Amino acid sequence: MHSPTIIVLAAILAALVTTVLYVVWYFNKSIPGLRWWTLSFLCASVFCTHLLVRERLPEVASVVLTQTVIALAAYFCFLGSRLYVGRSLPFHGYAVAAIAAVVGVSVYFTLEHSHTGIRFALSGLVAGVYFIGTATTLAHGGVRKVPARYLFSVLVGAHGLFVLLRPLAFRLATADSNGLGVPNARLIDLLSQYVVLESTVALVMMAFGILMLTNEHITTELRHLAEVDPLTSVFNRRAFLTLLEKAISQAERTRQSLPVLVLDLDHFKKINDTWGHGGGDDVLRQFVLLANRCLRKEDVMGRLGGEEFAIFLPNADGPGAQAVAERLRILVQAQPVQSGPQSIALTVSIGVALCVRADSADAVLKRADTAMYLAKQNGRNRVEVAETPLFV
Repeated sequence: MHSPTIIVLAAILAALVTTVLYVVWYFNKSIPGLRWWTLSFLCASVFCTHLLVRERLPEVASVVLTQTVIALAAYFCFLGSRLYVGRSLPFHGYAVAAIAAVVGVSVYFTLEHSHTGIRFALSGLVAGVYFIGTATTLAHGGVRKVPARYLFSVLVGAHGLFVLLRPLAFRLATADSNGLGVPNARLIDLLSQYVVLESTVALVMMAFGILMLTNEHITTELRHLAEVDPLTSVFNRRAFLTLLEKAISQAERTRQSLPVLVLDLDHFKKINDTWGHGGGDDVLRQFVLLANRCLRKEDVMGRLGGEEFAIFLPNADGPGAQAVAERLRILVQAQPVQSGPQSIALTVSIGVALCVRADSADAVLKRADTAMYLAKQNGRNRVEVAETPLFV
């Protein structure tokens, strides 16, 4: 394929991708990193368009524009990746200094000592480093859990490595051309077309990668909305029951005990009537924060409804679960909830039950719930342990 034809195709593709990403970002501004990725492809569009008209521009202006937009495209891609995985943006001054240095040196090797090879090497230096930085940033979280990140990481990393090594390829091609009996100009032209073709393919593949990451984020958010209680950010009843069933099966296979706690906030209706639903919401959120301080990383908490919660404790025994429940009860009693200027006293009643062979989630929750109501009957603000039934 003729090189100008590839460049025209690349310019059209870059413009289309930029437009698509902008539209997706405009209607989904909560997707982290998408704005920076859109700006990255905008820079790619500017660069491709510049390649079509560079003969009409002064050489210095062409060099400055080329070095700037190539470096910015890679840097914006790097920023997008950091935001996507939840990291903070770096200090932009370092990138500005690096880009300014590359542009300054390129101008020197244009006006004072014209050297196309050095300018070409410099154009890939900053870009290659930031593309590889993008790849290493996204390669986290587990391939099975977030495959789109790793696919995009491989694509960007391979392109970044190629960008760093392509000046060496031109140098080797020039050095070996005479030995092959091929004119320098012809071989360099073939390699130049290959570079443009690789950049075009990388452009398309990276665009697909970004759209895959966008889909991954939206899917994750929808799953989060379906599984998590929006007020307290713990699992909702349906998700908790599903996880509890899996934990029961796992406990049976490994012959480990599995305690389940059912917790109910005392006099919650009175709290709502006295302090309003805003105060009640503050109480629920504060209770979850306090509960998390008493739990391990592997423990799972869910909101069953209203002011009732449940927790299961993998690989814990009955006395250990009772100790956790007592610690949580004491902590809740000692920490009044601050809702605006007011302080709301709070206590919790807790029932504890142990899973037995062939138990179901509903059955063990029912026993823990019965123990919790026994705690209510015995004066509230206490822990009761359900009797473990015999099994046949």
